[in-house]
This record gives sequence, structure tokens and C-alpha cells, in this order.
Amino acid sequence: MILGLFSALASAALFGVAAVVQASAIRAVADDDLGLRGFVHAALRSWPMLGVVAAYLAGFVLHAVALVLLPLYLAQASISLSLPVTAVVSAVVLHERLGPTRCLAVVAVIAGLVLVAAGAGSVEQTTSTATLTALGAGWLLVLVAGTRPSLARGAGILGAWSGLGYAGSAVTTRGLSADEPLLSLLALALVSALGLVAFWLYSVALRRTDVAASTGPLIVVQTCVPALIGVAAFGDTTRPGWELAVVVGLVVSIVGAVRLGRDTPATV
Repeated sequence: MILGLFSALASAALFGVAAVVQASAIRAVADDDLGLRGFVHAALRSWPMLGVVAAYLAGFVLHAVALVLLPLYLAQASISLSLPVTAVVSAVVLHERLGPTRCLAVVAVIAGLVLVAAGAGSVEQTTSTATLTALGAGWLLVLVAGTRPSLARGAGILGAWSGLGYAGSAVTTRGLSADEPLLSLLALALVSALGLVAFWLYSVALRRTDVAASTGPLIVVQTCVPALIGVAAFGDTTRPGWELAVVVGLVVSIVGAVRLGRDTPATV
């Protein structure tokens, strides 16, 4: 449990800092490079963006450890801590004002995560690798199908849709198993594809508005969807008598994330 929680928090810190660098890098990309192919080409020519990719890969490895050792709801809720990290770092680096409302939202996210961590129970794996791989494939199809409509909407929708991609990546990661290497390779390919599309959509959202406003919807979807699936389908549990505390913790952290994302200040 301790190793899993440390891994989740370390990945959150990496994701939070990387998001600010990602925002700075994507804002230097020409408008005609914002399609997926153009984005990949532009990213490969940008040292800051390559650094972001390296940070995300390191964060993904740490997150994968957390997904194995922790219930999905705790692993994903811990990732929510990347939002206050992003808010603070973007205030310092990109001069996006934090303000008292956002400070309260940061406190809410952290307090909610403390409740979730305190009530976390055991990890069960009741779903086969084949089922999770099939789920990942279907998830990718839905994500791609909704990409064009989401690009036509605001940054909040883009952030939420990218969160759906990262949620699918987290769920599919639970299907990786040394006992089924071929299926696990397919699952790993799906995890990579989901992560790539989510990374691209999130980058476009960061181009359109400030970092916290793009990240808030992403965190909500990325946290809630896998958490619900983990409890409903994977057999993830809470400590006896802590069910309400975990629910309250999730709600408080999500409300804080939403508030942090909605309160979009002017950039100075």
C-alpha cells in the first residue's frame, strides 16, 4: 500500500509539472500543426515537448505500479493531486493567478484525497486480460469517434474528452499480465494509443485556455470513470465502515478540481 501510494503521488507531481511545460510548448506550435499528424511532427522537433513525453512516460510507469498495488479509485484520486501542483507551478512559471478561491480548491483536493487514502481497502482482480483488452479496444474506438466533435467545442470539453482517454488507459493497464504475454502486448499497444490521443487533445485544450481550466475537467473524468469501474467490475473494496468517507473524499476532491478548473483567471 505504501509503495503504491508513493508511486501515485510521485506520478502526480510529474504530471503536474509536465502539464505546465506542455502548455508553454504547445503555445509555440503553429495553428496548422494542431492536427494529430502535425502535432506529432511538431512535438518531435520540440525539445521541451520531448521532455514532457519523457516525464509522462516516467509518470506512467509510476502510475502503473500504483494501479497494480492500489484500488483503482485510490490510484486515480491520487493522480488528482497533479491539479494543485499544476495550478501552483503555472502561477509561478506562466503567471496565471492562483487567488484565494483556487487556494481553497487546492485544499479541498488534498483533503478529499486524505479521506480516500484513509479508507482504501484491498485490490482484487476479477476481470480477465482478454476482457480488459477488448474493453480497451472499444474504448479507443469511442475516443476516436468523439474526437472531431470535441475539437469543435470549448477547451473544457476537450479536457474532459482527453480525461476519458487517460481513464481508458488506466483501466486497460489493469489487463497487463505476465501470464498472458500476447494479450498483454495488445493491451499495452491500446494503452499507448489511448494515451497518445489523450495527450494530443489535452495539448489542444492547453492551447485554448489556461492550464488549470483545461486540467480540471480532465482530472474529474480521469478520476471518476476508472473509480466507478474499479468498484463495480474489478471488486475494489474499502475498509469496513469507511465507505461513506471514501465517497465524501471523492466528491470533495472532485468538487475542488472542478472549481479549480472553472475559476479561469486572466493571465498576467
